[in-house]
Amino acid sequence: MNQLSGLDAAFLALETATSTGHVGGVCVLDPSDAPKPLDLALLTELFAQRLDLVPVLRQKLLEVPLGLDQPYWVDDPDFDLEYHIRELALPQPGSDAQLGEQIARLHARPLDRARPLWEIYLITGLTGGRVVVYTKIHHAAIDGRSGAELLTVLLDLSPGGRELPAPKPFRAGAAPARFALAARAAARLVWRPVETVRLTTGLIRAVPTLAPAITPLVGGLLGLNRGDGDVIRTPAGVAPATPFNKPITPHRRVAFRSVDLGVVKAVKNAFGVSVNDVVMAMCAGALRRWLTEHDALPSAPLVSMIPVSVRDEASKGALGNRVSAMLAMLPTHIDDPEHRLTLVHEATKLAKSQQAAIPQGLVDDISDFAPPALVARAARVVFATGLLHRLPAFNLCISNVPGPNVPVYLGGAKLLAQYPVSVITDGQGLNITLVGYLGQLHFGLIACRELVPDVDALAGYLVDELDLLGKIAAGRAKP
Repeated sequence: MNQLSGLDAAFLALETATSTGHVGGVCVLDPSDAPKPLDLALLTELFAQRLDLVPVLRQKLLEVPLGLDQPYWVDDPDFDLEYHIRELALPQPGSDAQLGEQIARLHARPLDRARPLWEIYLITGLTGGRVVVYTKIHHAAIDGRSGAELLTVLLDLSPGGRELPAPKPFRAGAAPARFALAARAAARLVWRPVETVRLTTGLIRAVPTLAPAITPLVGGLLGLNRGDGDVIRTPAGVAPATPFNKPITPHRRVAFRSVDLGVVKAVKNAFGVSVNDVVMAMCAGALRRWLTEHDALPSAPLVSMIPVSVRDEASKGALGNRVSAMLAMLPTHIDDPEHRLTLVHEATKLAKSQQAAIPQGLVDDISDFAPPALVARAARVVFATGLLHRLPAFNLCISNVPGPNVPVYLGGAKLLAQYPVSVITDGQGLNITLVGYLGQLHFGLIACRELVPDVDALAGYLVDELDLLGKIAAGRAKP
């Protein structure tokens, strides 16, 4: 029995009739050289052999009475592996567009909270003989980095797989009685006054180091000064309005693209920036083009939220969430791509310095402090009043998740690409996440179907923006 952290449980509270809390991954595989056909039976056998390595896959949620404390992961005595592993075939000709439509529909469906919070789909019929394994697991169980670590448990370094110990017979541990959970929650409540003093002290110490993100000095640095010397400001804590910062529906669209990491590194080296700076500049340029085409380009820059892993060696291999976040300006208001890249570099440096000023563990302590019943009630109020889209703190999330840098295999089939599929909520109807693998960056975009119906066009603009930056970088490299 393992208790969820407050941050883990927060992803449960964010679920509504229109938003879900799970994340997904689309593994595109080449089974041509696999020792055996990758079918449903083989995929089920593969997972059965490795369930002992990932206990949370056989655990379900156990709520504390009255929501007085965070829920627990407990063994599911009725665990049914075949329920979680499913199969479907694309209608011929099995195009990438058909795959995207199926993934969008599958990802829009919430997970059953009465069961372990994950599902796997084997998708066949894709052109070129490719096979897809789509995974979805609740964000309450994993973050981006632990999800990548989870995938390494399921993947192998050779088509022949690896030697694994024989799986042990599964015997579900007894779930604690409700009165025991209530007693434990009551004991924690006794310590609330002590925790309040400790958290307040931590906040008081941290606040002086957190300067406002936009000042006249920073505005000049980011190129936000007008000719008359005034600063074009984003009001404190409020991002500019865009078509995707509105209430979302339950429907989704997804888009996938891959780019050459070598070109990204060439741009990085030519401008003396980081790979992530190049990615952010690609996003800024692509979003500027999309917003311009929709007559919706704000005069102020967009604000991006960038998840930051705070997972140390001690927590490596553990599931759950070990993340913080930083807010960085996206200079969509700048037309020149070179200038955009320069400003992205400066903006991310500023964002990193502000994020680093937050004491590690403070966010976790704060999220653990409030009982789930209070968090759930607060979430309902926020969603009901529309605060998330009326006063959005940021426009979209852009996340860069590390992936393996060597060839890997699933059931003997070689992994060609892995595209992430993340979460959107009211007020943030667009998400861009990418995974690096074998010399490429694989972008997965997810959006509200009604707010960004042409998300595939936006994904294409990412590729166009890198092509443009690559040509500029090549020109700078010439003598």
